[in-house]
Amino acid sequence: MSDTPPENPDFDAMTRDIAEVPAVEVIVTVAVNLMSAAAVKLGLSEEGEKYKDLDEARKLITALAGLLDASATEISSFHAAPLRDGLKSLQLAFREASIVPDEPGQGPGEKYTGPVYG
Repeated sequence: MSDTPPENPDFDAMTRDIAEVPAVEVIVTVAVNLMSAAAVKLGLSEEGEKYKDLDEARKLITALAGLLDASATEISSFHAAPLRDGLKSLQLAFREASIVPDEPGQGPGEKYTGPVYG
């Protein structure tokens, strides 16, 4: 082990960096990260079943739906439309991956989006 202390992050520089990022970019970045994590938990990554966890996927999809619902008036349809399409794809993939699919309107995030049909 090394006796040198770990580098301390420059919090002032990080604060300045984040201050320059428009809110819509932060929201979209978070949404894309939630989508990516949900896809992995649905088993849609290269390693598929290794990381599949439908309980975790449900949480991530619901969080994504809540974020998109809450930010709908804050981000333009230019940004929102593809995110909603991705959300719907994840919701449908969740339904397909479930042994006992949820009733329409009861799936992950559907309290925000309404029932999702194929």
